[in-house]
Amino acid sequence: MEASLAKYRDPKAAKALVAQIHEAAPVEPMSLMEVCGGQTHTIYQYRLREMLPTSVRLVSGPGCPVCVTPITYIDQAVALCQIPGVVVFTFGDLVRVPGTRLSLEKARALGGRVREVYSPLDALIYAREHPESQVVFLGIGFETTLPTFSLPLQMAIRENRNNFSVLLSAKRVPPVLDALLRSKAPINGFITPGHVTSIIGANAYSELCERYQVPMVVGGFEPIDLLIAIRDLVRLVAEGKHDNANAYPRAARPQGNIKAQQLFAELYEPCDEELRGLGIIADAGYKLRDCFASFDALRKFDLGKIVSAEPAGCRCGQVLAGTIVPEQCPLFGKRCTPDHSIGACMVSMEGTCNAAYLYRDSHE
Repeated sequence: MEASLAKYRDPKAAKALVAQIHEAAPVEPMSLMEVCGGQTHTIYQYRLREMLPTSVRLVSGPGCPVCVTPITYIDQAVALCQIPGVVVFTFGDLVRVPGTRLSLEKARALGGRVREVYSPLDALIYAREHPESQVVFLGIGFETTLPTFSLPLQMAIRENRNNFSVLLSAKRVPPVLDALLRSKAPINGFITPGHVTSIIGANAYSELCERYQVPMVVGGFEPIDLLIAIRDLVRLVAEGKHDNANAYPRAARPQGNIKAQQLFAELYEPCDEELRGLGIIADAGYKLRDCFASFDALRKFDLGKIVSAEPAGCRCGQVLAGTIVPEQCPLFGKRCTPDHSIGACMVSMEGTCNAAYLYRDSHE
């Protein structure tokens, strides 16, 4: 694996690309947003910001799926795991995210039934083997993660498995970018996420580029991938163009994954969705179609009234919106660290605060 990635981490290639970026960058400052949390971690880890001209500023966007999941969702998941007979299944990175009172980790310590899995299929297998239990899978994420739990969900629906459901908080990248552009965020161009684009297709951003006259470049996750995307985006901004370009063709195609898109169309329909730090955005989420309501945990279980509140002093929402950097949060590196996380941006391995903390020595 490392050998196959070597060319995407080659120092000589990186040096040449950095020189091309410096040559292309105008004197006027520009702000470029990388949308994906995985891209953010690479940027911090390989100190890419330090290589760029002073006129080119990278801004981390709301691309971490755990980070943008609203705190109300965590509170709902905590409530579900405490219902007798209910077992909540989730990917591990969600377990430590603080809710208003408890995280799933703390709820489990108090007797809540929470299981961490690598594959959502494990949840369906458990439901088959334990018909006396109600299994709820926590389905969060952008279009990349959606197929991983949509296929087991489709299987459960076809089996009419009435002890399986999902608590959904699925996000759609294009409407999120639309909301950022409508808010007149001072962003001159976007590095769009390669893995999401492999699902929805590079063409998904073309209409936004045209409407807002802003360029976008699909980027990968290795240093060379990102330097190529930055170079191409700097050139587009400098030339006043608003192209929708693809710097990650080995994984992202114009039309995307048609089978995955068909699966989405079968199970879901777009809905307004809340993202931490950005509020409720029109059509930014997916909800289960009404004909599958019995597989929707929110409609299946009565959770009563849940009142949620963000942690005092946490500025995770502003970090996600790109209006501040992690170091500007008063909790960063003091009360809030990866070992004692207060905000979701520090908990998640894709969070901007997590990346800034892990690689902080590089910037001191």
